[in-house]
Amino acid sequence: MGETQPIPAMCRCITLLKFTEKGSSHIKESTSRAHAFDDLAAKSGVKVEGQFWTIGHYDGALILSAESEAKILHLLASLAALGNVRTETLQAFTDKEFEAILKA
Repeated sequence: MGETQPIPAMCRCITLLKFTEKGSSHIKESTSRAHAFDDLAAKSGVKVEGQFWTIGHYDGALILSAESEAKILHLLASLAALGNVRTETLQAFTDKEFEAILKA
């Protein structure tokens, strides 16, 4: 009675992007590269929850989720290898996930 359900094991990350010189010089292809990234992510078992272009200190942001952090990091290594962006990745938690961490 009233038991909470366990939170499914899912890793979610927010990745901040900065264009490299190469990425900036080919900025007009940015959206087509993003669509290709969506396809690569799906094949890698990573869900792209959101993909945004930003104005300010960073040029873009991704919200990614997968069954493991390793899948996300492997995907981001593949993205970095293309040379168009540098990434900074933060693991992200919903309120329920964070509450479970605090109770552990």
